[in-house]
Amino acid sequence: MSAPAGVLAGLLRQRIGADRVLTDPAQLRTYECDGLAHFRVCPAVVVLAGSVDDVVETVRLCAELGVPFVARGSGTGLSGGALPVADGVLLVLSRLRQILSIDPHNRRAVVEPGVINLWVTRDAAPHELAYAPDPSSQQVCSIGGNLAENSGGAHCLKYGFTVNHVVGAEVVLPDGEVVHLGGKAPEHPGYDLLGVFVGSEGTLGVATQVTLRLVRVPESVQTMLVAFRSVEDAAGAVSDIIAAGILPAAIEMMDALAIEAAEAAVNCGYPEGAVAVLVIELDGPQTEVDGQFAEVERLVQARHAFETRIAADPKERALMWRGRKSAFAAVGRISPAYFVQDGVIPRTTLPEVLASITRMADEVGLRVANVFHAGDGNLHPLVLFDDSVAGQADQAEELAGAILELCVEMGGSITGEHGVGFEKKTKMARQFTDEDLDTMQLVRCAFDPEGLANPGKIFPTPRLCGERPGVRTAADTHDPAMGQVF
Repeated sequence: MSAPAGVLAGLLRQRIGADRVLTDPAQLRTYECDGLAHFRVCPAVVVLAGSVDDVVETVRLCAELGVPFVARGSGTGLSGGALPVADGVLLVLSRLRQILSIDPHNRRAVVEPGVINLWVTRDAAPHELAYAPDPSSQQVCSIGGNLAENSGGAHCLKYGFTVNHVVGAEVVLPDGEVVHLGGKAPEHPGYDLLGVFVGSEGTLGVATQVTLRLVRVPESVQTMLVAFRSVEDAAGAVSDIIAAGILPAAIEMMDALAIEAAEAAVNCGYPEGAVAVLVIELDGPQTEVDGQFAEVERLVQARHAFETRIAADPKERALMWRGRKSAFAAVGRISPAYFVQDGVIPRTTLPEVLASITRMADEVGLRVANVFHAGDGNLHPLVLFDDSVAGQADQAEELAGAILELCVEMGGSITGEHGVGFEKKTKMARQFTDEDLDTMQLVRCAFDPEGLANPGKIFPTPRLCGERPGVRTAADTHDPAMGQVF
């Protein structure tokens, strides 16, 4: 532990309590990674914040002593966004989990950052309201983490991402100052700093309260599961539905390998022989949904769907979603290890991109299971490998990176909802010019001139505020601020 970190730990024990400050190496190991376990770094200090005051005190002391810090919620992130910094502080917010208010008249909820995503809808349900963003990990992921990564979910096609449902936030800036961005009103004058903060991956400060927009539960929800004998037909059906002017609440797709994993894990009972399945959900006024549902049935039949199942009740609907929602974890049933990737492509290129992914995987002797938000082209390829085989983890990581580059080549993006974090920062130069990245750095420096908030994330190479812009290289993968990365 560095001298500044040691001094910081002593001061924090005095000011917020010894039971909330961890420095024992065995305890620190618990926090060495987030959901992306491939990268691991032990922090010098872990702070288990029990109040907003704890957060303010920790951040303020970090600023005074020049100690970097990383905020962490449930730790379910998949891009290394909550990877700790060696000789830094990991600020854990999972104990800040109160739903402070539900305002049904204005359709607002005020929550602390450690509140679990699904809890918001649970508490809003008696008022016939819901919180729309629904990541697959919504039973365990936290609102603070959703805000940091601008998370989406199956229903983001119709309802949008987290940024569309956050209207206000109380934020502790990297110098310890507390500010309020946005509020309960739909719009606020001046620069949209809230929009800048959502999706900034913890590099601009720490959210300690979040005001969310709630939506009314639709009058009708209808869900169907459609099976195809080719990925091309399934992908074509997605394009046909959107081209027909229909905006489903969700269109999710799984290929044969993902279906195999889901069956092994949760016995979801998807049709035998399916090479691809779509889970399609429509919601809204009853008359509108009925009309659109009939049109969707016609369109999938025109694309040679060999089986269509319509959920008769909420139990059947939940079963259809069970396989899709469990897909990431389920892959562990068919592979010792895997990378969960996240990229975006124009949905019209789905058949071409999926064929390319299969070819790329075959060339290196690996398998890829594909699960994705088909409606908006947000891919989640799961690259399977055996980490007991020498070199196979590196091959899998290279393939995962090549898939992201393919997404950019097709006019897409290196991330749709998982964030850039530590894993994808070297790919930013593939998508953005040096001028683009320098402009982003100007924003970061305005919030965090000392570079203490979640350093080593998002950008290909570290840069000090005021440093003259220069050429970044995607090959530069080491950041001294991170310490040893395993």
